[in-house]
This record gives sequence, structure tokens and C-alpha cells, in this order.
Amino acid sequence: MNGIDSTAINGLRGMTIAITGSSTGIGRSIALQMAAAGAKLIVHGRLMSKELEEVHQEIIAAGGTATAIECDLSEPKLIKGFIDRCWAVHGTIDCWINNAGADILTGTPVNWSFTEKLELLWQVDARGTLIVSRLVGKKMRETAGDAVGKYSIINMGWDQAWQGMEGESGELFGTVKGAVMAASKSLAHSLAPQVRVNCLAPGWIKTEWGETTSDAWQKRAKKQSLMNRWGTADDVAAAAVWLANPSSSFMSGQIISVNGGFRHW
Repeated sequence: MNGIDSTAINGLRGMTIAITGSSTGIGRSIALQMAAAGAKLIVHGRLMSKELEEVHQEIIAAGGTATAIECDLSEPKLIKGFIDRCWAVHGTIDCWINNAGADILTGTPVNWSFTEKLELLWQVDARGTLIVSRLVGKKMRETAGDAVGKYSIINMGWDQAWQGMEGESGELFGTVKGAVMAASKSLAHSLAPQVRVNCLAPGWIKTEWGETTSDAWQKRAKKQSLMNRWGTADDVAAAAVWLANPSSSFMSGQIISVNGGFRHW
């Protein structure tokens, strides 16, 4: 699956892992890498789309275990039922990854007003992540017993929320992803010691927007990374696999940038 050597990744075999927003991009790469490492997957999309079914079937075809479940996470009233459906598949979830996020950089939302974009991002990325994390964390703590750090939640921030970025996109993503990062640190306190909560902060990752953006942005993305290249969805997925691994049981309350080392200029 996706060229991943399962013998190089240890520790996820037998774990049940749910990944929201796993039909495309970063979420898809996370699902494929974790399935290759032996985890049983719950993959998710807002709708039961062709893309969601494709990643589901790719995991199955490679001998993995996966279940696809849809839910619109911008609707708070649907979230508890969605979590209960995910839990019912294998009776537990060891790691939950909140990767679902609204896309305002491609498609119809590109032409929306600032307020409309902010509302959508807030509903899915910030409010959805916090509500899901609280409910998932509660269920994990209820079943943890005396286990310390056995369960984990991984959220998605943004590396430039640390220092800010000019323009509409910087204001939007800085505000919303900054909220996710702050909430993750507080959730780590609330759910300790049974549940670890960490947050990945990707930098310039070449997803759909990065494939079509202008030459100026192409140059900027490379120049701002010490590695002098765009990051890939697989780069972020590798970090998620590491955080989900029980060998990372002393890692909690951390925000980890996946950006090749940010070059301030």
C-alpha cells in the first residue's frame, strides 16, 4: 500500500485506529501507513464518496482490516452517534486521529466571503475537533482502568499558527488551527494520565492546492523549509504513526511541527 514497508513500522498491530477525513490527502496517507503497520482502521469521510470507498478497498485488497463510516462533522448533533458507530465495529478504539478539515482553497469555497470561509473552518476544524475529542476522550477514560497512556488522540494544527502569516489564508488558518493547538494542550491535561493528546502541525504539504498553485507559492514553500522541498502527505503520516505507537507513551501535550524545519526570512 502506497509503497510502505510494513516491516519498518512496529507497534500498531492489533490496534484499532479511527481517522477522520481519510478519503484523500494527508488522511488517506495516514490510513494506508497505519494499515500497513497492522492496525485495524475506521476510515471516514463527510459522505460515502468514491474516494472514501477507494481507500477502504485499497486497504482490504492489501490484506488489511478497514471499515468506512460517513458523517458530516459540521453538524454537532451527528457526532455522538458517529463515535458510537465507530466504537461498535471492534468494541474499542485505541487511537483517534482528528484529521478532517474544511477545504477553502479549492473548489467552490474559493469564491466565498471571508466570513463564510471562517464559519466553515470553525465548524469542522475547531468545533468539530474539540467536540469529538471530548467525547472520544471520555469513552477512552471509561475503559482505561489503571492503564496509563494506552490510548491517544492526535489532532491537526498548522505550523505557521506559531508566528502568523500575512493575508486572508493566514488569518483564517492561523485563527482556527491555533484554536485546535491550544485546545489539544488543554485536553492533554483533562484526559491525563489515561489518554495522551498530541497535535501535529504540518507546514507546506503538497496536497491538491499545492499541485496547482502559482510559481511564487511553489518557490516560497521550498524556501521556507530547511529541507528545500515541499512536504508530502506521507511525511505527516509517518509522524502520526510514530505518535500512535505505544512506544511514544511518554509523549502528551505536544505540538509537533512537520515542516522540514521552518526557515524564518
